Amino acid sequence: MGHAKPIPQWPWGWRSVWVIAMFDLPVTTQAARKAYARFRKALIEDGFTMMQYSVYSRHCASIENAEVHVKRMGALVPAAGEVRFLTITDKQFGRIKMFVGKRRQPAPAPPAQLEFF
Repeated sequence: MGHAKPIPQWPWGWRSVWVIAMFDLPVTTQAARKAYARFRKALIEDGFTMMQYSVYSRHCASIENAEVHVKRMGALVPAAGEVRFLTITDKQFGRIKMFVGKRRQPAPAPPAQLEFF
């Protein structure tokens, strides 16, 4: 009987990773807007979802899988654009803190009071 090779023990959250795409693409001309729309559509078709404006994320089963998606999307970056890809572990992604503020709005005008005689 031979000894089975042990399965490497990975710390929780290290196997699966998230790719976060952050981009700044010009939209000053019609051609630039079309390039922006094509890139955004390609991100969505590749499985990315919007986290906030110009920030998209995608879950990947492994770092190797993440590199495939980064390479694919990197090849589609418009010539005048700038895109950064950040790869983080599932555990790190789970520690993201989100703060949502409320926009200050002027106080509503008091309703007109009805007069009864």
